[in-house]
Amino acid sequence: MGVGHAHQQNNSPADFGRAFAIGVALNTGFVIVETVFGVLSGSMALVADAGHNLSDVLALLLAWAASVAAKRPASARYTWGSKSSTILAALANAMLLLVAVGMILIETLGRLADPRPVEAVTVMLVAGVGIVVNAATALLFLRGRAHDINIRGAFLHMAADALVSLGVVVAGAAILVTGALWIDPATSLAIVAVIAWGTWGLLRDSVKMGMLAVPRGVDEAAVRAYLIGLPGVSTVHDLHIWPMSTTETALTAHLVMPGGHPGDAFLHELAEELSRSHAIGHATVQVEMEQECGAGC
Repeated sequence: MGVGHAHQQNNSPADFGRAFAIGVALNTGFVIVETVFGVLSGSMALVADAGHNLSDVLALLLAWAASVAAKRPASARYTWGSKSSTILAALANAMLLLVAVGMILIETLGRLADPRPVEAVTVMLVAGVGIVVNAATALLFLRGRAHDINIRGAFLHMAADALVSLGVVVAGAAILVTGALWIDPATSLAIVAVIAWGTWGLLRDSVKMGMLAVPRGVDEAAVRAYLIGLPGVSTVHDLHIWPMSTTETALTAHLVMPGGHPGDAFLHELAEELSRSHAIGHATVQVEMEQECGAGC
């Protein structure tokens, strides 16, 4: 039996603690402002966007807490540490967004049936602040978006929010010009659609990771072909690839090598190649003689 390990290089979400803190502070302040002015101005679009931004604050807090937990060392009970908490956080964020979508949709449908006057100028000004807040928050996560799905999710979420706020500004201008009250709840419906679309992707990916599916970006067939193509390997079986967290991937495999164990150098090079070419940072490989494989192969 032989075991090889390698650790892929990545920017952990824990490195973005300051970005999370600033993002939470900015968005919490904006949620309060947007809610107050949304109620005072009678704008359902502002209230809807405030609900969305509140879910963003909770999402940032969850991702932040998970990124810190993921750094905790392994223990006798949690031998992988708390790395998978980042996956749980992504799933929880998706569920929070679904709840927010449902609440906003109910209120918006009621407002469509009974349109109310909207202070368009107030709506435009507050949403304009939202563009600045969300764009600034997105920039905080710009550096790490390519290395971590949590950071990428935070970046895309904030960038999308900036676009949603832009949509609210456009709606306010349209109401100011036309006086059509249905534009506000219609814009709210559009916001709900944007949130629902993004939530579906987050929910789908987090459920897949929770089910230990091969992570996106890792080609199981290519990994299998690489292992089978190694000198001295006749068969590969019990190949498993799964996400340890949103940034780390593990692999176990049995290599049948009739010529016998090739030595530790072979295993170390194998693990390094899996990390370098396939983004698999934790590889555990068992080497077997052909007669040891059995019918299970």
